[in-house]
Amino acid sequence: MDPSTVKWAFLSAAMATGLSAVAAGVAVAYVGAAAVGAMSEKPEIAGKALIYVGLAEGIAIYGLIISIMILGRV
Repeated sequence: MDPSTVKWAFLSAAMATGLSAVAAGVAVAYVGAAAVGAMSEKPEIAGKALIYVGLAEGIAIYGLIISIMILGRV
């Protein structure tokens, strides 16, 4: 395979992982703050709040899967 193609594949895989991790961090910050605020008013919704935080963390996993798919073609 052409070295310039491999270079762009590595760069795109790194960007997919990095940007999705940053986006997941921002999402967890907003969702986590809202979840803690909601749990302070109604403690019985703690399970739902954890599910929402877990969904926000899933963004980073999606980026990792995409980067693995990109590197699988190199």
